[in-house]
Amino acid sequence: MFSKFPRPHFPSPLKKIQLEILGLSSSQSQSGSFALILGEQGGNRRLPIIIGMFEAQSIAIQIEKISPNRPLTHDLFKSFAEHVHVVILEVVISDLKEGVFYSRIVCSDGATTFDIDARPSDAIAIGLRFGVPIFTVETVLSEAGIILSDLDEGESDPDDEDEDEDDIDTDTPRPSKSQPEPRDPSGQVSLDELTKMLAQALEKEDYEKAAKIRDELNKRNG
Repeated sequence: MFSKFPRPHFPSPLKKIQLEILGLSSSQSQSGSFALILGEQGGNRRLPIIIGMFEAQSIAIQIEKISPNRPLTHDLFKSFAEHVHVVILEVVISDLKEGVFYSRIVCSDGATTFDIDARPSDAIAIGLRFGVPIFTVETVLSEAGIILSDLDEGESDPDDEDEDEDDIDTDTPRPSKSQPEPRDPSGQVSLDELTKMLAQALEKEDYEKAAKIRDELNKRNG
């Protein structure tokens, strides 16, 4: 009489976390590369990924809804998929190994669902063309994610607000109390200092704070 083997246990799938594209700019750390900043939807964690120039161009073109004269590789992929009746369901940044991100493009032909291995930059460029959500998993976000503080978070006194504005680049010495930041006659931080703070935020790839500083500059220059 044969013994009954125990039923194998399969772990439940990892919970997916939806991401949104927050920014795309030239990388300060790698010449010729670009930094794609993804943000946790409904959260304060950011996931920066360094991508190549071609993929950055392809992503930017799709974000800006620009139609190139000739189709790019990712446009060709979309046309081919549509002709063979395959649709893209979602993009998942699924793993991080030795500093390299891995992702999957989840597809369906109407009868079966299958995954295609891809670089995150290619997967996102294709996903944008199909208008599908971008996901990651907690293990990736907890290891490579960055938590950004909100400049407007909570109540604080004026001195604390000044310190928060200075805390953009931890490698740059802060001005001491005896050497306050240059201010214009109205008591505000000067335009020159705001411009320097913006450059520091971009170098730090802190796009949330950079956007706030940029908005302040635009408000004053307007």
